[in-house]
Amino acid sequence: MGKITGFMEFERAERPYEDAEARVKHYKEFVRPLPPAETKSQAARCMDCGIPYCHTGCPVNNQIPDWNDLVYRGDWQAAARNLHSTNNFPEMTGRVCPAPCEASCTLNIDDNPVAIKTIECAIADKAIEEGWVVPQVAEGKTGRSIAVVGSGPAGLAAAQQLARAGHAVHVYEKSAKPGGLLRYGIPDFKMEKGVIDRRIAQMQAEGVTFHCGVTVGRDHAARDLEKKHDAVLIATGSEHPFDFFEASPGRNLDGLHFAMDFLPQQNRRVAGEKQPKGTREITAKGKHVIVIGGGDTGSDCIGTAFRQGARSVTQLEIMPRPPEKENKSLSWPHWPLKLRISSSQAEGAATEYSISTTGFSGEGNKVRKLLYTKVDQKLQPVLGSEGALDADLVLFAMGFAGPVMGDVVRELDLPVVARGRFRGLDANETDYRIKGRKAVFAAGDIRRGQSLVVWAIREGRQAAHAIDRFLMGRSDLPR
Repeated sequence: MGKITGFMEFERAERPYEDAEARVKHYKEFVRPLPPAETKSQAARCMDCGIPYCHTGCPVNNQIPDWNDLVYRGDWQAAARNLHSTNNFPEMTGRVCPAPCEASCTLNIDDNPVAIKTIECAIADKAIEEGWVVPQVAEGKTGRSIAVVGSGPAGLAAAQQLARAGHAVHVYEKSAKPGGLLRYGIPDFKMEKGVIDRRIAQMQAEGVTFHCGVTVGRDHAARDLEKKHDAVLIATGSEHPFDFFEASPGRNLDGLHFAMDFLPQQNRRVAGEKQPKGTREITAKGKHVIVIGGGDTGSDCIGTAFRQGARSVTQLEIMPRPPEKENKSLSWPHWPLKLRISSSQAEGAATEYSISTTGFSGEGNKVRKLLYTKVDQKLQPVLGSEGALDADLVLFAMGFAGPVMGDVVRELDLPVVARGRFRGLDANETDYRIKGRKAVFAAGDIRRGQSLVVWAIREGRQAAHAIDRFLMGRSDLPR
């Protein structure tokens, strides 16, 4: 806890944003840190609530009251040690996590939770600035070798944990640089990529070997990985997008794209990285842009479109408009359904709810209109509510159906199971081992479905524990 009466003395304060008019002119981070004294006051608000629900609200079970108390008392280095004991990459989650821990905070009963995400990021950034984040090289080597396929947050977390346990870890990544969707999906204005580069350098110093530009199953046989390594972890994510409009009129028009064809292009431009061969350029400049989907990916499309110079941006959501305030007695301490306005939406997007896209029309094979109907509470069309919106670029951000069923899954004949609309690899949360395989494991979105960065980190850490225990008979790695 922080100061015993802090929650009564100090009001909640969050990091300020650069003005929208200025921030849409660049791709750099626009969130400004609080001064250290103000961060200390925010940490002081953490109360002795008896049962800290924030522990379980956080997927990696951060010991939030402990490091809040350490920040309040000025022991930032101990706070950083505590934070890193449960989270390999707190400077990343401190930037991009939606903070389910704050929804679980006891003070959120009064809509005034501790600014946990702000404090977490402050601790992580100070640890980097002060040079406290250094390679943790294993004292001895086990002689065991592990292949990690995929370098998103799950793969990176697992690789770092396993290297620190003394194993030889080889990470195989299809893109030019490690990071997965951390690098190619999350826009730079939310997280600049130097944040990732620092951690990659730390991991290389700890003994992790990265093989980039290598597609397992095509450039490197998956069967060879099984033979060469003592264990294989599949952490390739869930990148197969939903396409609800396959049979819709006008689906073949130019200008209709998946979000994950659009966002990585801009990240590569910012980095000065070449686009993959055969890439068709997608740009929002001067266009009426429509984003279908109301989640984080849709929000990222909005912010990117504005920065590219879109003429207008409209976001469509088939679900009804959520309530502005949740019913605490029904939701707390769980993540509530309520209206949230993202920083990208606040930059000028028009958001329409209860809208179902029925098709597209255009001229010269280019999309010019999106056709829609309004729907009722049961998502059924409302008679007479049909309409059309100007559309030069339509981005589909409706979620992901599962992993791309490519060469790795086929070559290794991995079992795929349905979990609702998502289809992923069949591995349980006890040992993360793929069903029917002795030494092949799965973690992250490919196992549980598309989710948060912090959930992927949790999966990677727990999979590392399971693999270490499998190889050594026991494990000292934390779950």
